Amino acid sequence: MKDQNCAYCMQGDLVAQFAYPVCQMESGYLYVFREQSKRGRVILAHNKHVSELIDLTDEERNQFFADVASVARAVHKVFHPDKVNYGAYGDTGCHLHFHIVPKYNGGDEWGGTFQMNPGKVTLTDAEYEEMAEALRQALKEQ
Repeated sequence: MKDQNCAYCMQGDLVAQFAYPVCQMESGYLYVFREQSKRGRVILAHNKHVSELIDLTDEERNQFFADVASVARAVHKVFHPDKVNYGAYGDTGCHLHFHIVPKYNGGDEWGGTFQMNPGKVTLTDAEYEEMAEALRQALKEQ
């Protein structure tokens, strides 16, 4: 089931406004979040247009969390954060997705909750692709 007004369902230009594609995973699609004040921040969006974890079957939910864990391992390998935070809100964008956010001891917001839309640290497409390729490689090596 897809929603024609949903960036994650439609992908393309809609999702490109805030995310850079990395790869398809078993349960969803992985993106680098374009705002990179937390270097290595990514989003894993579920394949199905659902807004709540309870809308998934047990098998779908378990696979989604397995993919979240795989992505977190890749983020640790590529970016070497001291901690990874996870966020799933969806108050306005009703498509199940997790923000997987590296945090660095002594860095901005260490010891607190990360902001959804902090400053505007954006990169070039070449830099996004470099990050995406490093994540692809780290995922492949698992």
